[in-house]
Amino acid sequence: MKIGELAKRTGLAPSTIRFYESKGLLKRVARQENGYRAYPPEAVVILTLIAQAQQTGFSLEEISQLLPQDLGNWRHDELVSALKKKVADIDAMAQRLAQSKAQLEAVIAMVDSKPEDMACQDNARRVMQALGLSTPAGRVND
Repeated sequence: MKIGELAKRTGLAPSTIRFYESKGLLKRVARQENGYRAYPPEAVVILTLIAQAQQTGFSLEEISQLLPQDLGNWRHDELVSALKKKVADIDAMAQRLAQSKAQLEAVIAMVDSKPEDMACQDNARRVMQALGLSTPAGRVND
């Protein structure tokens, strides 16, 4: 199949397909007499795997190490190990994001708890002080 058909089937731009090919993720295919490349049907599977792996956080380097030369010859133990490591990485990232979210929600609560009779500038100083930050006098604006 030509690159346009491959792009249509995978949802990838032809330039992306050429990029993956240049990086060795997709086997280079010879040009036909008319100058067009003819991609085999398994190119759809490989490109779909690459795209899905990238969406789940794998780098192109990681993908290139995991993709077998032949789709029927997966290195089971390496694949399972890499997938488990990626799950652990995602768990760690989720924990960091949860901590960041909690910190931001605490700051929002502090800002929102401004007494009605307090000026915004004074509230900003109060929040900054509560966060252990100091501001030069007159540097916090309404």
